[in-house]
Amino acid sequence: MAAFNYNTEAELFPAAIRKKKRAGFAYRRFPTAAEAVQFAIEQLPADSLNGAYLQVDEARFDQSGIRTLYESEAFPLARNRPEPVAAPEDEKQTATG
Repeated sequence: MAAFNYNTEAELFPAAIRKKKRAGFAYRRFPTAAEAVQFAIEQLPADSLNGAYLQVDEARFDQSGIRTLYESEAFPLARNRPEPVAAPEDEKQTATG
């Protein structure tokens, strides 16, 4: 992927066709693409992100593109994804081992 400027203004649009009247979010403008990407991945429910798109200048990014931007080594913000919950079996092994 070509160099992406995370400091450019960005717009996040909900899915064009929504089954529910309120699909979790409405159109939002962000001062930086990094903030828009972080909001989309960390705060939107998965069903709201499905069908949504991010527009930065003339480029559009669907759910997959937004996720790629978030997972990029160039992503400038701290990622705040919740840690996976340990399974009970893992806790037993940690306690005994």
